[in-house]
Amino acid sequence: MTAQAAADTGPIAPSTVTLEARDGHRFELLACLPDQPQRSLLWMPALGVAARHYLPLAQALSRHGVAVFLHEWRGHGSSSLRAGHHADWGYRELLTLDIPASEDAITTALPGLPRIAGGHSLGGQLASCRLALAPATYGALWLAGCGAPYWRAFPLRQRLWLPLAYRALPWLAERAGSLPGRRLGFGGNEARGVMRDWSSTATTGRYAARGLGDLEPAMAGVRADIRAVLFARDWLAPAASLDCLLSKMPRSASARVVFDHDALGVAADHFAWMKSPGRVASWLQESGPRGRTAQDAPSAAGASVAAAS
Repeated sequence: MTAQAAADTGPIAPSTVTLEARDGHRFELLACLPDQPQRSLLWMPALGVAARHYLPLAQALSRHGVAVFLHEWRGHGSSSLRAGHHADWGYRELLTLDIPASEDAITTALPGLPRIAGGHSLGGQLASCRLALAPATYGALWLAGCGAPYWRAFPLRQRLWLPLAYRALPWLAERAGSLPGRRLGFGGNEARGVMRDWSSTATTGRYAARGLGDLEPAMAGVRADIRAVLFARDWLAPAASLDCLLSKMPRSASARVVFDHDALGVAADHFAWMKSPGRVASWLQESGPRGRTAQDAPSAAGASVAAAS
């Protein structure tokens, strides 16, 4: 199906695949599949965000021939688990149990297609870590509103208070059994282990996880074509934080764009684009049929573009 034909027939209805990780965790993988997909994308949500909130993005990308699979984080949305005193996990479970289950489902559904990993915020960070653990699985990485949370990668105003917050959040999670993110306005009901691993990166600047050790040597060997979208008023993912993340993968070529309100038609912050993702989807998919990302792209009104290698 051509992009024009897909647009004429309206959004593609999502399908659902029920998965079970090796430890018994069950969750649903949402899929938007065009009639003639050219490549597949496994998309990973931001912290505390259920997969269903990315359906507009998946439908927009599917119009361009991208088969999109929306991963569900453990503890959220369709997940059979909820974090608490008697249920805990960290990056190790997310990276080595849950994501592989989604990858196996994609292999079954669409064997042989070029594969892309991607994500929003924490999802993009963990997609980057997954490439380090399974470098032969993906040829490209797509990021939106994503950067390392390292406190030194933020402007001075945030650097004054971020170290305290980065220590307070896992401390609170330990005592409450999980982070009450909905009440705090940051994330969702988050597992203690996830907050420990996230805080470790935020305070030290290095990606590591209990049970996995230091991930950065493997990240340094990643060879992928990276396309990254930033938002002009997104204080949670400033350009320097993206620089920090990309510096972990020096062998990968990257291109980025910064969208403002005029380009998006909505506020250029961390979350508003999710309800109107057309411009983001269009820019992300501007690469060859095998998912190899171009090193440059034409500038457009409301956007600034840069490329690096």
